[in-house]
Amino acid sequence: MSDQQVPTAGQTETTPEQNEAPTQGTGSGRPEADWSQIVPWEGKAQRGDKVLLGAIGVIMVLMLAMLPLSPFLIAANPILLEFIRGSYAAIGAGAAFARIGEAPLWLVVVAGMVGMTKFDWLFWLCGRRWGQKVIKMFTPSTKAQALLAKLENRPWLTRLAVIAGVLPGIPAAAVYALAGFARMRLGTFLVCNLISSALMTGLIAWLGYSLGQYAVDVVIKIDKYALWVSLALIVGLAFWSSYRANARRKGADSDT
Repeated sequence: MSDQQVPTAGQTETTPEQNEAPTQGTGSGRPEADWSQIVPWEGKAQRGDKVLLGAIGVIMVLMLAMLPLSPFLIAANPILLEFIRGSYAAIGAGAAFARIGEAPLWLVVVAGMVGMTKFDWLFWLCGRRWGQKVIKMFTPSTKAQALLAKLENRPWLTRLAVIAGVLPGIPAAAVYALAGFARMRLGTFLVCNLISSALMTGLIAWLGYSLGQYAVDVVIKIDKYALWVSLALIVGLAFWSSYRANARRKGADSDT
């Protein structure tokens, strides 16, 4: 007697091809997007994940929206610009105005420190919540990832890295996320972060205060052409967005 089953009445014979379940793709024949490689969390997003990601997105949008206003504020109210953006140019301009008696120097330093650090704790929280995956997203460079990996189990070096996070060339967001992933306490992180901002703000404020009237003249000259600078920034951002969209579209067309 053969081992092959004979279909009974009312039952149709199935082929091996019919038994195979589709492993990927949609009804249109295109592969489904692998969101696990895009989002920083593992598994299904929780409420905290959505709130944290939304907060970072809102901050990025606000910073971009404020960019065209910077040339106006740097001459009209550099201290306000310090608080909003924490930019080095605003700190230097505020210190220069303090030199000629237009603003107190202590307020220039405080506004610069607050402006530079006010959102850094969010990146610490990203590392605490999402771990190594978000650190790699903040640092696409393999060399930088290898360097951050060496700091992971060295708390004193991690603290020094947070203090050095304001220096040019250092991926500050990744360093702050590493501090959260390494279980650095929030209070310790904030102290290191404030020390970092105080050193950098003090240095830039000293340079701006030393230049005095000369720096103020430069700021006033910028304000004279602020409208054109703002328009150039808006056009540049629009052009860059269009260029990136076209590049993504061409990449998607080449994959199909």
